[in-house]
Amino acid sequence: MKHPGTAAVLSAVIPGIGQFYNGDFLRGIFWLIVTPGLWIGSGGVLGWICHVIAAVTAHRRARLKNREVGSAGG
Repeated sequence: MKHPGTAAVLSAVIPGIGQFYNGDFLRGIFWLIVTPGLWIGSGGVLGWICHVIAAVTAHRRARLKNREVGSAGG
């Protein structure tokens, strides 16, 4: 079981790390590449949006994975 809050906080600190925590390695690499690109490319305007989106998606994926594990086990 994954803790959605942990996944969200990890991705809020460093986008992509929450995805790695969830086992979504390709998604994590995506966020690790896209977020700095948007920070630099937009002068910081879009970087914070990426941080929020990465955290929200990490939280949702952790909840989804927990439901999948719960339904497979019972």
